[in-house]
Amino acid sequence: MRKIFIDFRKCVGCGSCVAACAREHNGEPNITLIEASEIMMMSLNCRHCENSPCMLVCSARAIYRDEDGAVRVRHQDCVGCMLCEIACPFGMPRFDERRKVMVKCDLCAHRRKEGKLPACVSTCPTGALVFATEDEITRIKVTQSLMRREELLKKVERIMGGFR
Repeated sequence: MRKIFIDFRKCVGCGSCVAACAREHNGEPNITLIEASEIMMMSLNCRHCENSPCMLVCSARAIYRDEDGAVRVRHQDCVGCMLCEIACPFGMPRFDERRKVMVKCDLCAHRRKEGKLPACVSTCPTGALVFATEDEITRIKVTQSLMRREELLKKVERIMGGFR
C-alpha cells in the first residue's frame, strides 16, 4: 500500500501541503503543520495504519479500508461518536461540526482514481512529502546511504592521496 512519508529534513514549514489539502477538501484541510522544534517543522497527517485503531473502535463500522488500502470514513454511516479520534495515536480524525460526522485524510481518493498524487504531495515544493510503499522508501534510503558512503570515500581518497 502506498502512503505519505515525510522527510523531516526537507520540510521548511511553508504550509503548501495544508493549503493544497484545504483546496481539495472544501476549505477544510486534513493535514496539520506543526513545529517540532525551533528548527524543525513537519506535516502531520493520517498514517493509514496497518491495524488502524480508528477502524477497530468504530461502532458504526463507518471507517473502512478502500481497495488501495487507504483508511476512509463512510460519512453516511458515521454517527459522530468521536471514538476514532480518541483511539488514533495521531489524533487525526476530527469532528465536522457542520455535517456532524468524523472526517480524516483519504489520500485524495478522487485524485488517486485519476492516477494523480495526493494534493499535499504534488504541491510540496521541497519534496518532503513522498507517496510510496514502504519497500520503495527503503530502496530510496538504501540508495541515498550508498551515495553518501561513496561521496565520503571519494573525499577521504582526495585527502589521503588515495589508498587503493
